Amino acid sequence: MRQFAVPVAVLTGALVLTGCGSDDAKAQLSVSSAYMPQPVSDMAAGFLDIANKGGAKDELTSVTSDLGPVSVHETVGQAMEEVKSLAVPAHGQLVFKSGGNHLMFDKLKHTLKQGDSVTVKLHFAKSGPLTVEMPVKSATYNPTTGH
Repeated sequence: MRQFAVPVAVLTGALVLTGCGSDDAKAQLSVSSAYMPQPVSDMAAGFLDIANKGGAKDELTSVTSDLGPVSVHETVGQAMEEVKSLAVPAHGQLVFKSGGNHLMFDKLKHTLKQGDSVTVKLHFAKSGPLTVEMPVKSATYNPTTGH
């Protein structure tokens, strides 16, 4: 009986340690710095940061809003193009900013002005969706200065 005690203890310890690291094996996503510059037409851009504190990557696959169609764009050089998904790296972030990756709202259902808020739902390949409130800022808003 005693000869089985050591292997069982080692196996139990290994299972416990494996369980401790399981959270790090998943993406742990959060969103910050979300905003939309006040649109001047029926189209608008949206910006935000998606942080991943987990040990597994994920992908943003789509964005939905009651406001109308939303597409995901990346900017390569001077060219903007719609993409099907963007990677959210493990222990990293996906940044949407003016002149870079951004959300594009097309055919807005109603006029938005500074002080309004837009609700978007971010959909991912592996993680559950995240709902984000995106405040509408002035058309010239600069997140680095807050103005």
